[in-house]
Amino acid sequence: MEKRPTEVDDVQRMTKRGMQWLSAVAEDPELCRKYWADDLRRPYALPVGVAFEMVVTDQRLGVEVFDQLERRNMPVGPVMADRGSRQVGFFLPLKARDRFARLVGRETDTPPAYRYLDRGSHVVVPGPIPMADDRYQWLRAPNRRPESSPLRTASLAVMLVASAVLLERADHYGEHCADVQAVNGGPAEVGEQVVGRAE
Repeated sequence: MEKRPTEVDDVQRMTKRGMQWLSAVAEDPELCRKYWADDLRRPYALPVGVAFEMVVTDQRLGVEVFDQLERRNMPVGPVMADRGSRQVGFFLPLKARDRFARLVGRETDTPPAYRYLDRGSHVVVPGPIPMADDRYQWLRAPNRRPESSPLRTASLAVMLVASAVLLERADHYGEHCADVQAVNGGPAEVGEQVVGRAE
């Protein structure tokens, strides 16, 4: 059985190039590097809007989005999880807010809940090597400076909407089955129809 991102055995670790890129974003890069040299597990607050922006969703939706992006080999940058607040954050290129909102709007008239963080915001990121039980975790740690590709923004927008629809359908699956059974005469008949289709 394939493991979901929250169940992976190997903790995601930043590469040295990833650490250099992310620490350069800090208001005091040298202090950030010193903190991480002393403790590679230590989370650190970074300003958003200097080298990246971020889309934040609730954990359930965020993990599904990440899982779908990974399965389909779609462009995705660094992704982090805050287990304490049960949220997932997706790193995006600078000045992507309008494009992201426009792309989400093309997919649906009722977009799923998310927050977009840009200049003026701060986010606490995991340390370079968090342990499995730490509050802040990398689902995909930065291994270098991410490319400023519009495809990452488009992929996230499309998959955010698709994953929200998938989860909503899953949540209402029992209700749908009950309706089908009532129309078709009960569980046995529904089971026969499903087998018949498969054959």
